[in-house]
Amino acid sequence: MSVLIDPPTVEGHGRLWSHLVSDTSYDELHAFARTLGIPGRGFDRDHYDVPSEWYDDVVAAGALPVSSRELVRRLVASGLRRRKGR
Repeated sequence: MSVLIDPPTVEGHGRLWSHLVSDTSYDELHAFARTLGIPGRGFDRDHYDVPSEWYDDVVAAGALPVSSRELVRRLVASGLRRRKGR
């Protein structure tokens, strides 16, 4: 399993957020998110937004903690990166 999570550093809606991705497949990512009860509305193009209070539980469930830079690098290398339209 190659599910990755970065530190909760993105501010939004009065909280800090992490990004949860897979460097293998979207199917793997969605299945992992479902096991933790992460709602589908948290999915944005190529990642799930995860609130900081869930971070420890997501790591305990098997997500590999990496830096934000490493997360993006691995997502791009996997071919699963979906950038915002311009």
